[in-house]
Amino acid sequence: MNGFLGELLGTMTLILLGDGVVAGVLLNKSKAQNAGWIVITAGWAFAVMSGVYVSQAFGGPGSLNPAGIIQGFFAPGADITNGIMLIVAQFIGAFIGAILVYLTYLAHWGETNDPGLKLAVFSTGPAIRNPMANLITEIIATFALIFIVSSIFSKGGQGAAIASNVNPYLVGALIWGLGLSLGGPTGYALNPARDLGPRIAHFLLPIPGKADSDWSYAWIPVVGPIIGAIIGGVLFRVLGG
Repeated sequence: MNGFLGELLGTMTLILLGDGVVAGVLLNKSKAQNAGWIVITAGWAFAVMSGVYVSQAFGGPGSLNPAGIIQGFFAPGADITNGIMLIVAQFIGAFIGAILVYLTYLAHWGETNDPGLKLAVFSTGPAIRNPMANLITEIIATFALIFIVSSIFSKGGQGAAIASNVNPYLVGALIWGLGLSLGGPTGYALNPARDLGPRIAHFLLPIPGKADSDWSYAWIPVVGPIIGAIIGGVLFRVLGG
């Protein structure tokens, strides 16, 4: 299981810091309450950067994203068995990270009356509920993620000439840009583990005053990123990147 521990710990870090900044902005009596969208997108950028570093420190590839792993299955010589194990690690890590966020903000759940805000700490949701439009948004946003990441680290991209220990900064900057530009409609899941793992945690945890986990929407931040990642990865390779 090459990279299993790295991807587990890296994705755990991603969710701890990513869902953590959302909790800080949304939950009542947090010192960060109402800090806004810029803070959330910046926090997620740093969360991705940190998660990549942690994953790589423990032997992982720094993917943190099942959609990215799945699109790699279409590349020649892909190790599908190891890829599946990395995906399992990512979901486990996301679930653990969500539990840590719950514990970190333990005193704030009871102080927050809106169950929608509690769910939003753990998972994404649409600004305007329109399943087809929401799916298209997630497809486009994840297509952009994979296509741009592939471009940055291609032979012709600047990332190819930069030391590998700087690469997570570039990915974090991209995540910040995607959040600012494309995150408004759906909260930019971009990652099935990022959304589904914490959503399951929301369902299971004894959060006071929570409502349902919005399972009718949950398929969109899973299916959309997978489709978008496959399109982004395959198109990049077809175009000779």
